[in-house]
Amino acid sequence: MAESIPATQTVALVRELGGPVEFVDNYAIPTPGNKEVLAKVLYTGVCQSDLHTKSGTAASHEGTPITNIKLPHIGGHEGVGRIVSIGPNCDLSVKLGGLVGIRFLSRICRRCEFCLAGNEQYCVKSTNHLHHEDGSFQEYIALDADNLTILPDDIDPKLIGPILCAGVTAYKAVRNANFKIGEWVVVVGAGGGLGHLAVQYARAHGASVIAVDSGNDKREYLSSIGAKEFVDFAAIPDVVQEVRKITNGGAQAVVVTAGNAKAFAHAAEMLRVGGTLSCIGIPPGRPYIETPIATIVIKGLKITGNLIGSLKECMEAVELTRRGIVVPNVQVRPFRELSQVYEELERGDVSGRIVLQVAKDV
Repeated sequence: MAESIPATQTVALVRELGGPVEFVDNYAIPTPGNKEVLAKVLYTGVCQSDLHTKSGTAASHEGTPITNIKLPHIGGHEGVGRIVSIGPNCDLSVKLGGLVGIRFLSRICRRCEFCLAGNEQYCVKSTNHLHHEDGSFQEYIALDADNLTILPDDIDPKLIGPILCAGVTAYKAVRNANFKIGEWVVVVGAGGGLGHLAVQYARAHGASVIAVDSGNDKREYLSSIGAKEFVDFAAIPDVVQEVRKITNGGAQAVVVTAGNAKAFAHAAEMLRVGGTLSCIGIPPGRPYIETPIATIVIKGLKITGNLIGSLKECMEAVELTRRGIVVPNVQVRPFRELSQVYEELERGDVSGRIVLQVAKDV
């Protein structure tokens, strides 16, 4: 039996960039239009990109602030929901009661060169749930049925939310890191939301992982999920030299997951000849990689950027968690604690990923 859908809902609203989070309890619930579904949001992860967007510090591909953001702003792009209503002309594969993911990409054209190549995250006409459309920080959301992330019925919705952004991004970065079984992979920011997943994907692909972060709690946790070595950047005066020492000359790959400039500045100098620097985190502003060009040229280094991933890559990452190979470290918190979570992210106090429970399951 279909769930009764109210007329209004609770949302986490930001009226102006840099402004506070305000919980509004009488926000209208959208009616699904042509080829749309309405989903009840069960859980949602909180991403560093949500914080940067809310604060007005999110960086564009040119390093300038992103200001073309729908206001009032409702963030969230790591959500898991259940379909409660289906609009006209939806495909028969869309089922009432089915679990769906709420990802960064909201709509794509399916016609441009990137969509046709299976790289729809670069779609030239795409919209997303961070800048253009209301995201998962609300109880109900309308989704494009033609760009729907249909999830298996037996997944744990508390765990899958973070996979839809942090997970698929880390998964893609590890796959693009060009290492072989047994080779050294350094994960910088290894204890964070992206980093702890990158450690697990690297281990699943056979890497010997060096985790770079700080604190004994993170050391113990990262060792428990397969990190072979731990380098505490707060205690080791020269992280680059320490990595070179452990690896006898440099790692085959470095994956930088931290969203701050210092993490990127000299990361490429941890690489051995022919190594790959795989970048994920996006620091605000216009920071730079400070490795000398001569080092990059003479050592034949490769640098790759990784923007989320395709739907196919997302579902591959979901399957690894469904089978228990990669397990997100999540803290489930009430929806109304979003402001506190943002404060913790600002201070760098979050290990793993915080997931908000938005609504009870139907």
